[in-house]
Amino acid sequence: MTTPSTPAGNIPPGPGGVPAAPAGSGAPVPGGGLGGGVFGGGPVIDQGVNRPTVTVATYTDYAAAQAAVDYLSDNQFPVEHSAIVGSNLRLVENVLGRLTTGRAALAGAASGAWFGLFIGLLFGIFSDANWFAVVFSALAIGAFWGALFGAIAHGMTRGQRDFTSRSSLQATEYAVMVDAEHAESARQLLTRMNWRSSGAS
Repeated sequence: MTTPSTPAGNIPPGPGGVPAAPAGSGAPVPGGGLGGGVFGGGPVIDQGVNRPTVTVATYTDYAAAQAAVDYLSDNQFPVEHSAIVGSNLRLVENVLGRLTTGRAALAGAASGAWFGLFIGLLFGIFSDANWFAVVFSALAIGAFWGALFGAIAHGMTRGQRDFTSRSSLQATEYAVMVDAEHAESARQLLTRMNWRSSGAS
């Protein structure tokens, strides 16, 4: 068996002499169907090229951008062709308060109690003893060990992080982007939304 030297359509030969399409060309890929192999399944189109998108609106906070996409969805717009893109991302850590050994133990006790409650309910289903006693015992044991581990974990930090915080990613601008073919209808819907929010008739 010989390999063709010049395949049709200037497509370079692949394994076994079968023409293979270059990545990102959009040409059908032989054997890429459900059946697999050279002759398995139908042709699959390479999705290497991204679809062009257009920015239809920009907002300074994520809630407004989310409300815009929700309005598009409520008005039967194909929101699967849209995206919310944040630019100039930054990490913001909000400090919630001071963390002491006692507070660390309380937090550990709360999480341990929840785990103990789950174990107690699980054992209570298959136990012939007093159901309430089994659940309460597991809850108390979980709270005790949770408080102990919480205090030990805080003590091991040696005062290097005596505060609790919550981290979040924030952007300076949020853009609502849609595929170019749907850009005009998205602009019309968002213009109507702005009219209604401004109180215009």
